[in-house]
Amino acid sequence: MDTRVLIRFVAGLAIAGAVTASCSSPEPAKSVDDPAAVAPKPTAPPPAVAPKPEPKPEPPPAPEPRRRAAAPKPEPAPAPPPAPAPDPDLVTLRVDSDVPDAQVFVDRTFVGKTPLTTTEVKAGAHKINISAPGFEGVARDVTLNPGANDVTIKLREVRLDARIDVIHKHRMGSCKGRLVATPQGLRYETTDKDDAFRSGLLEFETFEIDYLDKNLKIKLKGGKQFNFTDPDGKADNLFVFHRDVEKARDRLKKGDTPASQE
Repeated sequence: MDTRVLIRFVAGLAIAGAVTASCSSPEPAKSVDDPAAVAPKPTAPPPAVAPKPEPKPEPPPAPEPRRRAAAPKPEPAPAPPPAPAPDPDLVTLRVDSDVPDAQVFVDRTFVGKTPLTTTEVKAGAHKINISAPGFEGVARDVTLNPGANDVTIKLREVRLDARIDVIHKHRMGSCKGRLVATPQGLRYETTDKDDAFRSGLLEFETFEIDYLDKNLKIKLKGGKQFNFTDPDGKADNLFVFHRDVEKARDRLKKGDTPASQE
């Protein structure tokens, strides 16, 4: 083998060994006093773990509603004093009519208008008069007693109670009798049965007064004629009788209701 080749081969091995020794040689030991030798090598922090969420606290229980204190019971009101005993002699008069605001007089003293209640009267006999415009006044005798007394008067009813003594003139002589008129009719009362008659107020053919002749003429429908005079020869009584009957006849013609005969 060539000497130069061998030298190169050995030199290459020496260099390779030196390089290997320098790369694998241990680091020199550090002194115990070296703080770097005591301190541990820093390590990577462990991965962060998300904390578990704490359970939500349960809401506190709702407070129980306070019980209202019971209101104190009101004290009972004192009992009213006993009502005074009614006067046993007190008279209460109640007056009513079918026409409102009719004027009421008791013994000619005005006491008010219907409907009326008054205690300004005393027990005993009294006369009550009631009137209203457009209606004929009504008078009634009453006896009031202690307690309640009710009086009802219908002004719209036709009332009539007219009576008169008369003489009926015949062709031959005359006879006495009485004419009586009510809402139910007119009648002539006499002892002579042939002259007596009864007729409704609207059933006359003639009903007229001759004041100068002092004669009341009545002719029945389809019947005879009567001529009446006053026993005293006066016309006033005949005139009043005729006037009252005519008023009743006019109201009946208008449709007013005849009052029942008392």
